[in-house]
Amino acid sequence: YYASTAKFRFLTAGGNTGIGKATALHLARRGARVILACRNRDKAEAAIAEIQQETGSTDSVYMHLDLASLKSVRSFAETFLNTEKRLDLLINNAGLVGDGRTEDGFGVQFGVNHLGHFLLTCLLLKRMKDTGGGRVITLSSMAHQWGHIDFDSLALNRHLGTGSYSWQFFHAYCSSKLCNVLFTYELAKRLKGSDVTCYSVHPGVVRTELSRNVSLWQKVFIEPVARLLFLTPEDGAQTTLHCALQEGLEQLSGHYFSCCAAQEMGAKAKDDAVARKLWEFSEMLCGLS
Repeated sequence: YYASTAKFRFLTAGGNTGIGKATALHLARRGARVILACRNRDKAEAAIAEIQQETGSTDSVYMHLDLASLKSVRSFAETFLNTEKRLDLLINNAGLVGDGRTEDGFGVQFGVNHLGHFLLTCLLLKRMKDTGGGRVITLSSMAHQWGHIDFDSLALNRHLGTGSYSWQFFHAYCSSKLCNVLFTYELAKRLKGSDVTCYSVHPGVVRTELSRNVSLWQKVFIEPVARLLFLTPEDGAQTTLHCALQEGLEQLSGHYFSCCAAQEMGAKAKDDAVARKLWEFSEMLCGLS
């Protein structure tokens, strides 16, 4: 592992609870400057207080970011670029399971889990290239294997799937996680020639607030099972930390990791045509093309 991260600038989107907070705690202990990009100020400030108490670090800050609003993503990026001179690690950590729409009218799982992270990364890439040697880590899930991207439906309905049944928005979640893997796969190609690399991560089945947007009766089922079977956020953060800190991973840029190791990617996760189309479609939706 890198011997020191004392000069690192680390940004996590959605770092006030769960895996993101566990990752922030670890990197703060190693001396990194930690920027928590979150929607909820109170939770972020509580996380920063915990980081300071547990690590002694006073170099953690909160910046407002709502991934359900492309305007907010742009505003955040502008503020970040005006105040932070370097960026070594970008961790696209935020995610949710649920139904509904973003401020821009996208299905919330497509808008938050993929599109917000896509725009955020694109707006910060030049700073990462200028810093040199940076890494982009996007949390995906083994659920990407069950995902599917129907571009015609996405263009018409602006979501990956919706409905009143749990399995309908769970399938949309799976599809959003496939977007994460394909985004990373395509990003690696576009980063060739630079020394910035990228990785997608399955953290394990982790006990977090991922299900905060599901109904009460679903939580009644999910949460007791989670307490018995799911990993703690600290355990779930290990693969993210591996991709953030392990030396010699550069040749594996674009790969999908689980259990601190690169995994064989299925055909749908490395489909060149679909990955390129998703990138170009996302650029168009974000007004980048």
